Amino acid sequence: MTEKVKVNDLYYKDKVKALGRIIREGGLVAFPTETVYGLGGNALDAGAAKKIYAAKGRPSDNPLIVHVADPSEVEKYAAEVSPLARRLMDTFWPGPLTIVFPKKDCIPMETSGGLFTIAIRCPRSEATRALIRAAGVPIAGPSANISTRPSPTTADDVLHDMNGRIAAVIDGGPCQIGLESTVVGIEGGEIVIYRPGGTTKEALSAIAPTTVDSALAKDGAHPKAPGMKYKHYAPKADMVIVDGTRKHVIAKINELVASHRDDGKKIAVIATEETKQFYDADVVLSMGSRADEDSIAHELYRILRDCDELDVDVIFSESFSTPRIGQAIMNRMLKAAGHQVIDTHVKYDKIIFVAQTGTCREQMAKGIMNDFVLKVPMEIEARGLVVQFPEPVNQKAEAVMISNGINWENFTSTQLEDEDFTDDTLVLTMEHSQLEKIFEKYPSAREENVYVLTELVGDELEILDPYGGSLQSYGLCYETMRKSIIKLVKLLNEGE
Repeated sequence: MTEKVKVNDLYYKDKVKALGRIIREGGLVAFPTETVYGLGGNALDAGAAKKIYAAKGRPSDNPLIVHVADPSEVEKYAAEVSPLARRLMDTFWPGPLTIVFPKKDCIPMETSGGLFTIAIRCPRSEATRALIRAAGVPIAGPSANISTRPSPTTADDVLHDMNGRIAAVIDGGPCQIGLESTVVGIEGGEIVIYRPGGTTKEALSAIAPTTVDSALAKDGAHPKAPGMKYKHYAPKADMVIVDGTRKHVIAKINELVASHRDDGKKIAVIATEETKQFYDADVVLSMGSRADEDSIAHELYRILRDCDELDVDVIFSESFSTPRIGQAIMNRMLKAAGHQVIDTHVKYDKIIFVAQTGTCREQMAKGIMNDFVLKVPMEIEARGLVVQFPEPVNQKAEAVMISNGINWENFTSTQLEDEDFTDDTLVLTMEHSQLEKIFEKYPSAREENVYVLTELVGDELEILDPYGGSLQSYGLCYETMRKSIIKLVKLLNEGE
């Protein structure tokens, strides 16, 4: 059994000495940090490194991060410490920043994952720095979880994965940050982020020009940071991230929940405080508020582990591209989901049908469009070019919609305004002359957002005004328009 050791006065007085001895003699002890719990072994001992890999089930070509108690210790293990690296150490240590250095021979290749470089950081936890001092050696420490699984943020999380595999875990309470450290290297006098984490790009950029390693964005590329080479942070259930605007994400996730429920699956949704009430899944878990991105980072691994405890079959998650540490959050989530992402972004968020008076063709088009199901929901509106005051739908147009089972209630004429022309709005006219009037009258109208309906879908004839004609002529107008809208729906659903 693995011993759980509380951090208290007795720890600093006595227990830490015994734990340091375990490390020094080649044993394994899990330790707390501000980021996640680490699985510690003697970084100078090849055998200890092998034990770490074995305990985690981690490939041995995945480098381990070396933890030191004080920045002054780095020169013992790094072959070179550049002035920029010193500035980073002075600014961010102790803290969630790992720096890659060329290594000295005293660091075995087993610790460095076969590389001639070594990743080093100085953690913020006083209990862990006391452990390093008591051991008298640097401590190699990846996250204290089974490889590919969510990283642990409490001692109990560690015990869940590591009980019986290691000698002890130091219980320092929940981790403050909940995401691993940022890993950087120095290349050409610039800072390169190999793994986003608890230290932001903005903070690093205040020290020197900072870029993100291209391998983070390329499938098949070889990341330089520990823990980034393989699928990682993953719950047991299949996980899919849904990205896009809020309403599209909610609609898509609910659609996915409904389809998987029909298959008898137990489904979890990962959402926020702002959106959790909109989902009808077996389990809805909140990552916190989007206004507090630190809470989202802090809750990520706990929620992934909760999904395991709840024994769900499928997880659908909102994306969390928050402004400051969103890259770090999404990096972990993408790894957890095996890069399974459904993108609900669309070019257009709204469709406005436009004709002359706002009472006939544009209203029929709105009614027809509302009768179809779009993969990504859009707001459908009708506008007139000349509307003196709100009027009900033309009586013959109304009769045609009723006969076709179209819901036309609350349809009234509305004047087209300049503010209707937004980047995500598609404006469709019935005739080419109406399109020309729009560009003459409305400064905000742009060519990429305004089309004649029939021209857009590849039909030859315009949809002419049936006003003054028989009920049959209104019916023919309706049928012609419906054929064009069927093509429009197909285009929108195919994303063309």
